[in-house]
Amino acid sequence: MIDWSGYIGLIFEGAWVTVQLTLMGSALAVVVAFAAGLGRISRFMAVRALATTYIEFFRGTSIFVQLFWVYFVLPFAGITLTPLQVGVLALGLNVGAYGAEVVRGAVKAIGREQREACIALNLSRYQAMRHIILPQALPLMLPTFGNNAIELLKGTAVVSLISLTDMTFQAQVVRAQTGSTLIPFATILVLYFVMAWLISLGMRWLERRVTRGLDGVRA
Repeated sequence: MIDWSGYIGLIFEGAWVTVQLTLMGSALAVVVAFAAGLGRISRFMAVRALATTYIEFFRGTSIFVQLFWVYFVLPFAGITLTPLQVGVLALGLNVGAYGAEVVRGAVKAIGREQREACIALNLSRYQAMRHIILPQALPLMLPTFGNNAIELLKGTAVVSLISLTDMTFQAQVVRAQTGSTLIPFATILVLYFVMAWLISLGMRWLERRVTRGLDGVRA
């Protein structure tokens, strides 16, 4: 008979690593998404070109290659990161590229009359974006941001390839030590589902909160 308590505890330790990757990776992805998304609609050609290059590169290359590049190639440039930092950086930059297009699309979706109203009120571009455009665009972004966060959560499994002990890595360790595939992988299947469900609940709550008072405002 196998004492599963220790092995399940090992998987839960890995689940905490997965949670850290998801939270920090999502935070980085949001920052990068807004920076690149707004950069795509900048008045300055150099900024637009830089944002477009970043987006197309990270959307057009494999997350596996990006992860290995950050982990194995950056040290040759004198930049050495921990496996956790590598995972956060690779996942955040990858998902942020998709989020950037969400930001751009949502901002562009705001009606032209809203922008004309900002001009009539003599608001600067920054003031218009900060106080008028983004508050209306944010609710349009949130459903897709929620999907991106769930995709990032599921994408954390790739970090097991660089021996970061997330719950997928720990499930593989448990399978190797016990010879059982069903229990460890059924456990992480449930854990992934619960985490994704919590993200969905959180994004729905946030969507309700940011849309409060905006009914009838967006054109």
